[in-house]
Amino acid sequence: MEIKNNTVVITGGAQGLGFAMAQKFAKMGANIALIDMAQDALNTATEQLSQLDGVTTCIQGYAANVTNESEMEAVFNTINSDFGHIGVLINNAGILRDGMFIKAKDGKVVKKMSLEQFQSVIDVNLTGVFLAGREAASHMIESGKGGVIVNMSSVARAGNIGQTNYAASKAGVVALTTTWAKELGRFGIRVGAIAPGVISTAMTDVMKPEAKERMLSVTPVGRLGETAEIAHTAQYIIENDFFTGRVVEIDGGIRL
Repeated sequence: MEIKNNTVVITGGAQGLGFAMAQKFAKMGANIALIDMAQDALNTATEQLSQLDGVTTCIQGYAANVTNESEMEAVFNTINSDFGHIGVLINNAGILRDGMFIKAKDGKVVKKMSLEQFQSVIDVNLTGVFLAGREAASHMIESGKGGVIVNMSSVARAGNIGQTNYAASKAGVVALTTTWAKELGRFGIRVGAIAPGVISTAMTDVMKPEAKERMLSVTPVGRLGETAEIAHTAQYIIENDFFTGRVVEIDGGIRL
C-alpha cells in the first residue's frame, strides 16, 4: 500500500513510538490522525508535525480513551469524515504496570498482583487494540478500498518475569493479528504485528544504570533499539502487499 496521500491513524500517537511513526509517515506525505488521552500532548505533537520540513499534508489530533467503546466509535467516525478514508491504523497505545504475580517470603505470601493492576493493562493493551481495530476495519470495509492494520506487540509476549499482565496482553495482540488477517483478507485488509525489544524512550532513559547495563549485556547488538527503527518496520509492513498475519521481531536479538 502506498503511504503517500494515504491517511494513517495512530493510537498513543502524541509521544514515544507513536510520535516517531507519525514523524516518518508525515515526511513521506501521509495524512496523520493522532489519537491520545492527553490533549496538551496532542496539541504539541500536531504542531511539531506540521512544522516539519516539507510536510504539507493534513495533521490532526483527537482526544479519546482507547478503552471506551463509545469514544472509539465516535472518534473513528469523525476521522473518517474529516479525512474521507482510513487507509492505515497503527495500534500503538499501551501501558506498563509491572509487578510480580505473587511475592512470598519464608514460605508466606506477602503480596499478590491485584486484579486492578492486571485488568488496567489488559484494558489498554488488548481491549484498546480490539476496539480501534474493529472501528478502523469497519470503515475500511465500507470504503471498498481495503487497508492495513499494524498492531504493536512485544518480545515479552513469550512471557517475562514481573510482567504477567503485560505479557498476557501482548500475546493476545498477536492472536488478534493472526485472526484478523484470516478474517479480513477477503476485504483487502492486511494485518501485521511488530514485537519490539527494549527501545530507547523516555521510559528507558530513567532506568537505573545497572538495570540498563544488564539489559545491554544480553542484547547481541549491544545497544537499545531506536524509535526510528520501529517506524521503519511499520513502513515495511504497510508497503509490502504480501505481508499479513505475521509478527516482525525487531529486538536486537534479545530473547526474554
